[in-house]
Amino acid sequence: MKIVALVGMAGAGKSEAARLFSENGFTRIRFGDKTDEELNNQGLAINEENERRIREQFRKQYGMAAYAVINLSRIELTNKTSPVIIDGLYSWEEYTFLKNYFKDNFYVVAVWASPQTRYARLKKRAIRPLMPQEAANRDEAEILKVNKGGPIAMADFTIINESSFGFLKKEVKKAISFLRRKN
Repeated sequence: MKIVALVGMAGAGKSEAARLFSENGFTRIRFGDKTDEELNNQGLAINEENERRIREQFRKQYGMAAYAVINLSRIELTNKTSPVIIDGLYSWEEYTFLKNYFKDNFYVVAVWASPQTRYARLKKRAIRPLMPQEAANRDEAEILKVNKGGPIAMADFTIINESSFGFLKKEVKKAISFLRRKN
C-alpha cells in the first residue's frame, strides 16, 4: 500500500489536507504527536519554545531523520491495512530515510501557501497559535536547521493553498487521483 507524506511550512494547511486524505481512506499519522506525547511526559506546556526543545532533543538522540525513525513501526503497522498519510514530514533526512525504506510505495505531497497567508492563519489558529514573528522564526529554523526545503522541492505533487477550504478540498482530490494512478 501507499505511504504519502505531507510537507509544507507551518500554516500551509497540512493538517487540513491530512484530514481530507483520511476522509478518503488514508489513515493519518501525525509526526508531531510524538512531540506532544513527550511534552506531556515531561509535564511541559504545549508552546513553540517547548515544542522546539523537544524536536531538537529527538534530533540529537535519533539524528535528523528522528521523526521518521520513531514513527516507523506505526507507519509499517498501519500500512498493513490501509494507505497512510503522514502529517508533517520535516527534514531532508526524514525524506531520504522513508524513500529508501519504502521505495516506490512512498510519495510526497507538498502543501504550499505564501508567508503572508500562513502567518495570518497561524495567528488565528486555535491550537498552537503563532504570532507572525514566531512563525517567521520557525520558518527560518525549519529551512536552515531542519532542511525542510528539500522535501518540498522533491514533492511528487504540490497543492497551492492560497484560497478557500473548498479549493483545498478539490486540490486534495486531484492529489489522491494522481496517487491512485501511480503503481
